[in-house]
Amino acid sequence: MTILEDPPTPTVPDGRAQNDSGGALAFIAMAGLLIALVATVVVIGLIGLLRDESDGAGGVAASVPSTLGLTLSEFSIDGQLSAVPGDVSLLVTNTGSQQHNLVVRETGAETPMLDTGENATLALGALEAGSYELFCSVAGHAESGMIAPLEISASATAGGEAAALDSHDHNSPDFDADKMDQIMIDSMAAFPATTEGKGNQILEPEILADGTKKFTLEASIIDWEVSPGQIVEAWAYNGQVPGPQIIVDVGDNVQVELTNNTPMGTDIHWHGIQTPNDMDGVSPFTQDPIRAGETFTYEFVAQNQAIGMYHAHLHSQISVVNGMFAAFRIGERPYPRGMTISGVAIPDDFEPDVELPMVLNDAGTIGLTLNGKSFPGTEPLVLDEGDWVAADYYNEGLTAHPMHQHQFPQLVYAKDGIPLDYPYWADTINVAPGERYSVLFQAVDPGVWVWHCHILTHVERDTGMFGMVTAVIVNAAATTDDDVEEEPATTEDASAEG
Repeated sequence: MTILEDPPTPTVPDGRAQNDSGGALAFIAMAGLLIALVATVVVIGLIGLLRDESDGAGGVAASVPSTLGLTLSEFSIDGQLSAVPGDVSLLVTNTGSQQHNLVVRETGAETPMLDTGENATLALGALEAGSYELFCSVAGHAESGMIAPLEISASATAGGEAAALDSHDHNSPDFDADKMDQIMIDSMAAFPATTEGKGNQILEPEILADGTKKFTLEASIIDWEVSPGQIVEAWAYNGQVPGPQIIVDVGDNVQVELTNNTPMGTDIHWHGIQTPNDMDGVSPFTQDPIRAGETFTYEFVAQNQAIGMYHAHLHSQISVVNGMFAAFRIGERPYPRGMTISGVAIPDDFEPDVELPMVLNDAGTIGLTLNGKSFPGTEPLVLDEGDWVAADYYNEGLTAHPMHQHQFPQLVYAKDGIPLDYPYWADTINVAPGERYSVLFQAVDPGVWVWHCHILTHVERDTGMFGMVTAVIVNAAATTDDDVEEEPATTEDASAEG
């Protein structure tokens, strides 16, 4: 046996050597590919950057998200009212003293109702170029000024501040008190103004063979002049707003035939009037809807004295606020004859000189109106000194209205047609939606006396007087020789002394 001092070095097999060589080549290939990908990304980025710079110099601007700050107050929408096309959000803050919200008419997007100091973000998504209408949906607020355009334009500055005149800031260089005074004076001097159309006309019945009183109504969409030059699309009964008054006697058999010429199904609810359930006019619970082009006849006995109203119930959020409402009375008003209220005696044989309905609205196309008209298109009440007036307030709107009569206290003697055991005097009567208040007052002082809703923004705005205001014009009683006291003669010397 031979022992070797240095053992031989092991030899590497040929296959292993070949594998090491192949791995190195694969590594080099992968590194090259990675470098190529990085280079491609860099080139694409440079191309995009150059394209953006080119667009900024003269092409179409890239879409830029915009968040616009808006404030709501009584009664305006202010803040940033322009942006470039792209994703737009509105940060809306209520800085007013009452609840407001913000609605985008074209998209239907709206904030929740915001209390004073609250805010909300309204994400509108991608908006194309155009004008969008913003408004507050609280009854009467848009009509009072809470409406503004949101302009989306490629030429706008993202988040650009609206150039709006704040006419309420008397420290503003744009404040012009004389101009504001004249605007208000001119608007009031336009009263009374003539407009087309008159509502509340008494509807005469057809007397059938059995004595039934038949009334014929048509529901349709009409052009209605709310105030001079302001023509709106109204939903109306018999072509008038409010619809025609229906007056019957206790015990009468009543038929009301309604033909529906509006595009939607409808019905008539007899608000404050007792009827059989199947005549209550609440489709589909008590009847099928009256489809477009169809006719339906309501029939009931006028059982009790009532001061009510009639209006659509189906789709009322469209038809009623836009004009389909009217007064309905059964029997005589329950005057407080023979009563003495706060020292004022009502005669046993009392009869008013004038009776009238006063129908209030604040929404829809009709807006802030008295008997379907907005000042200066409202009709004045012209009286002679000493005349008594019986007025029934009907609120067909969406918010309460405190109705204030200058100079003449109002005797409230019935609520919702129900006579009060204890009538009372008041100069301001708050009438909530659906309510009726019946009042008396006597025109004892000559002059022009204003009669209006005392929510002041329902009667005045920056462009002048409007809305829920009219006037009582009292003519002085004719004087007789017995009424005129003989004045002492005046000498030249006495007159000259002045």
